[in-house]
Order: sequence, then C-alpha cells, then structure tokens
Amino acid sequence: MNWDDVRIFLAVARAGQILGAAKRLGLNHATVSRRVAALEESLNARLFRRLTTGSELTPAGEHFLAVAERMEGDMIAARAEIAGEGNDVSGTVRIGAPDGFGVAYLAPRLGELTQKHPTLSVQLVPVPRSFSLSRREADIAITVERPTEGRLVAAKLVDYTLGLYASKAYLDAQGMPATIDDLGKHRLVGYVGDLVISPSLDYATEISPRWNAGFQISSALGQTAAVRSGAGIGILHTFIAKSFDELVPLAIAPPIRRAYWLVYHESVRPLRRVQAVSAFIAGLVEKDRASFA
Repeated sequence: MNWDDVRIFLAVARAGQILGAAKRLGLNHATVSRRVAALEESLNARLFRRLTTGSELTPAGEHFLAVAERMEGDMIAARAEIAGEGNDVSGTVRIGAPDGFGVAYLAPRLGELTQKHPTLSVQLVPVPRSFSLSRREADIAITVERPTEGRLVAAKLVDYTLGLYASKAYLDAQGMPATIDDLGKHRLVGYVGDLVISPSLDYATEISPRWNAGFQISSALGQTAAVRSGAGIGILHTFIAKSFDELVPLAIAPPIRRAYWLVYHESVRPLRRVQAVSAFIAGLVEKDRASFA
C-alpha cells in the first residue's frame, strides 16, 4: 500500500470533496481522483460515494479512515523522532478557540510563546465556531464541552462563569432591575440562537425563561462591546467583563457556570510543538485561574 495514496485519501475524507483536497494538497483534481481510485483498487473496496455535492465515505471508507489515521499517527511520530523534533520546538500550530477566550485571553499572551521559540509559528483562529480536529481545521481546539467521539485527547482547562452586566450609563438612564422579572422592562443584548455552536452556549434561559434579546450578536466580544456602549443588559463572560470599569454586575441571578477544554487529535500527540503549545496554554490558565471565577 502506497502511503501517499493513504495521505490523499485522508485529505479527501477531511475535505469532503476531491477538489477541496486537491487545493489543500497542491495537486490537480485528476491526480487526486486517480490516486484514490488506485487505493480503492489495491484494497478491493469502494471508499467513497461520488455525489454532486462532494465525496461521502462508504462504510468501508469509514472503517479505513480509522486505520489511515493510526497510520498517520505512526508516521508523524516516526518523522518527529527521526528529525530530532524532540530537541526543538518548531513548525506551525493552529489553535481554534471561541472568540472570547481566543481574542480577550489568548491573543495578548501568545507572543511570549513565540518569543521563547523563534522557529515556532502559532496561528490563532478565534471565531465563534466549532473546529474539526479530525479534518485538521486546527491542531489544538479550545472547546466548551468535553468531546465524546473520535480519537481525541481532552484536558479540562478551567471553569468559568457568565453573569448579567450593564453599563453605568445605561443603569443611570434606565434604572437598576430589582428582580429577574424586571428584565422584561429593559433592553437586552444576547446571542443569535440559531448560530450557537454548542447546546451548552444556549444559556439565556438559565437566567430567565422569557429572555428576549432585541439586539443579538453572534460573538462574545461583540455582545460585550454592545453592553459597554449602553445598548442594554447582557450575559457576559466574567473574565472579560471585569476588565471594564464601566460594566456593572447585576446580582439578581446566580452566575452561569461552564468550562473550557483543551483538545487535540491523538495522531498529533507525538509532536513536541503541539505539546509545547498545549502546556503553555494550560500554564497560563492555571496562573490566572482566579480571574475566570
């Protein structure tokens, strides 16, 4: 079995289409299609269903994907050992994170890591979306739920809280709500419900079953900016909101508790650069644990 054919199979499986895999690999469409066909012939099995929308794994393809990922992990480990990567931290690591944690917390701190390791390149993708580690959309993901499927390594980083906040200017103009029921008389800032990437982030009803935000933003930082501007009352991350003196916490509801997890795919475990970045993030959070409470 040709390893390059397996590598191309993985790219197609992760991209969900031959054209997308070809772009990622820097090959032409016909070459990728031919190599996949050669692999299927060598295995005497059909690995993909060709659809108008892309390529879908067959049951045989799903089974072979697990085998191919184990092969990939062994290849990564072998290359790291032979190249002496254990003695240096270099290469590129992409981190996918929710925008609040990624921008407000990680972005100001990762420069210390790249300064320490000049040949290490860190890519931070802090957007309000989920990342597929099996499709290699990121090397490390910060998630709000522990993954339960796939060959993933997960470690809990920290518990964090969210709570009700308003700006001093808004409260001066509109008054302080005395109870949860009073929120119905106020302008509310919230998230866009159908764009929530995880059920655990659909938390507004934990504050009030009648939460109805007139201003909805699909970004934790966007919600913070809107509340700071006086647009209304919002549910904000405590570790972000406490940085702004103009924001006032409202003690009419208990805090919402969630957790951040650091996750990477089993196949990249041998890479020293992934371990170094993971350890750095974990160390940062441990040092600042109190600020997340």
